[in-house]
Parts: sequence; C-alpha cells; structure tokens
Amino acid sequence: MPITDPEVQQLAVIAGMLERDYLGRDDEAWYSSPFSWIRTRPSRQRGKIGEQLIAGWCAAKGLAVGASVGSDADRLIAGHRMEIKFSTEWESGIYKFQQIRDQDYEHVVCLGIRPFDAHCWVIPKAEAWRNGEGQHGGRRAIDTKWISFSPLAPPQWIHQWGGSLGQAFDILWRLQKRSV
Repeated sequence: MPITDPEVQQLAVIAGMLERDYLGRDDEAWYSSPFSWIRTRPSRQRGKIGEQLIAGWCAAKGLAVGASVGSDADRLIAGHRMEIKFSTEWESGIYKFQQIRDQDYEHVVCLGIRPFDAHCWVIPKAEAWRNGEGQHGGRRAIDTKWISFSPLAPPQWIHQWGGSLGQAFDILWRLQKRSV
C-alpha cells in the first residue's frame, strides 16, 4: 500500500537514508536482493522455504515432483527420494548444509543462495555422508553431519554433483530418464 501522507513520505525517505547506517556488513550485501526476506525467517521456516524453492523450480523445469512417503526424505523428485538442504551464504562466505542424517533417501539436494546468485548440488547420499563432517562432536559424530564450504571454492569431491542450477538440473533430468 503506497504512503499518501506527505509527512509520512518524508519520514520514510529519511528512514531509508538511515537504514544503511544500521545494516551490518552481511545485511548490506543482501540489500535489495530478491532473497533477502528469507534470511528474516526462523531456521525451521528457512528449511521449508528451501524445500519449496527446489520443488517449485523442479516442477517448473518439467521434473516429476511429489510428496515423499514417510519422514526420511523431503520430496520425491525425478522418481527418487530426495533430502533437501538449504543454506543462505554466511557472512564468512560459506554455505553450511546442516542436519544430514543417515535416513531412507537416495540423494541430498543442497541449495545455496547468495544475495544475487544460487548454487545447487545433487549428491548421492553415500557421498554426502562420507564427505560430511560430524555436526555434533566433530568427525567422530555419528548421527548428524554437515557439509560446509565456500561456493567460490567448493571441494574437489563435490564438483561432479553440480554447482550451478543448470548442472544440478542436468543430474536430476538424467535421474528422471533412468527411472522411467
């Protein structure tokens, strides 16, 4: 709804000028990003938003998308059980895909969002599990892992599993063709 009162309009202009003084370095990087609103949501909601982004993107690209049976996977995509992990870029410049568990799914879809860019990997569960780091207790942790890296310098092992949205789509498309 537009502001019609001239006094309120003037106050809004002044507030806009002050805003940058109150933004942190990380906030400033996200200023005017179409994804900035996601960062204002609680982490549980961000995970759901990541799932919805992947499901919507896959469906828009012509991939089969459905609900997963049971709680061990987030979605059925391209005929395969997928666990979806989502990260916005941290102030340190990394993505951190968290809460990777050894459950009943075939691939982990990792979607990372930067202020004006996005990355995606479709990683076989065994690879994600082997290369993940223990989230609680370091490398010796056994129940939950995370994968953490800079999207500008991803680890060598992950290169074959995507990087760009286009590369991730190619992997998903090949998976769908195999399951038909």
